[in-house]
Amino acid sequence: TCAMSVLCHRTKCISSIELLTLRWEDAMKLNFKKQFSTLALVTSFAATASMSLAGECRVAEASMDKPGGFPDRALTMIVPYGPGGGSGQVAAAMAEAVTGLTGVSINRDHKPGGSGTVGMTAYMAAPADGYNVLEHIDDASSAHALDSSRPNPAEDLIPLVVSQVTFSQIYIRSNETRYTDWPSFVEWVQAQNGKATIANVSKEGSMERVIMKFITEASDMQIQQISFDKGAPRYGALLGGQVDALFEQPGDVRKFLDAGNFKPILTVFNERPGVFSDVPTHREMGMDFEPLLRFRGFYVHKDAPSDRVDWLKWAFQRAYCEDSYQAFNDSKFMNVIDSYRDTAGAIDMINAAIVQYRDVYKEMGLDVK
Repeated sequence: TCAMSVLCHRTKCISSIELLTLRWEDAMKLNFKKQFSTLALVTSFAATASMSLAGECRVAEASMDKPGGFPDRALTMIVPYGPGGGSGQVAAAMAEAVTGLTGVSINRDHKPGGSGTVGMTAYMAAPADGYNVLEHIDDASSAHALDSSRPNPAEDLIPLVVSQVTFSQIYIRSNETRYTDWPSFVEWVQAQNGKATIANVSKEGSMERVIMKFITEASDMQIQQISFDKGAPRYGALLGGQVDALFEQPGDVRKFLDAGNFKPILTVFNERPGVFSDVPTHREMGMDFEPLLRFRGFYVHKDAPSDRVDWLKWAFQRAYCEDSYQAFNDSKFMNVIDSYRDTAGAIDMINAAIVQYRDVYKEMGLDVK
């Protein structure tokens, strides 16, 4: 087996698909009184985090002929979030890796807004010729789960690769004196009569908002969620003292952790990752819900020519193995969970996510279309 906190270069961990039975207790105050079963969001990562060692890079071919000379010019990558957040960072890293592998340049076009909907709309309107690719996250799956008229990333798009899977945490400033850990934070928030604030994304029904609903209701807290679609302003709000806490994934705020600006006080994961062994999990703090995980990947339109799609699959999946991309993922704590999914694995993950979000939304009383 491989350790939770470290994965070797070009060595990945895989485990079998596991069916989870989730029970929402009365303390969740969402009337979740029945059990329901669903595939875990990570599908190939067991909830116990037990993992078996896999071999070398899972794309055997070191090169692939260009079909009919494609591509003979730069690709365009639409990124539906700002350049400073997690999507902007992974898009830059993957573009660098693909270019280093193939010599093909990738121009990134950031279109933030609407928690990914602005970028998705722009992408679906772009020519489906293979020259346009899309970076997106689990928001695309949750958006389709809530409204089936929105693009299904497992059907309307073809996943080229999922290259990051990670958990979330709640952060405070390291020099904060009003509270220093999760218990004291909860006590302080409860005393503020709804005036406490936490920086989060704006989209209702997103992974972040759903988890925060679970956390606040399980902890009997009232806290205002201050919305930011772009990562940099969200992080700056905590750094500058405009909010009291931040909901985010560890890799996205790595530079603030390394600089000693932020510190995590709660990990939303079933076990303590080795790199955060001193931070309690939500389960240790008495919250009984299955964590939803962030995943990021790259896509092409389903109507793109099949031979071009095959080349793009190879390029993005092989680029995941590049030294530059592996170093990037290592620097972003993306070595705690196996972050790699090929096209079939990504489709399984997306379909499982849609089912899970749809079940959760129905239990929350949202209007699922």
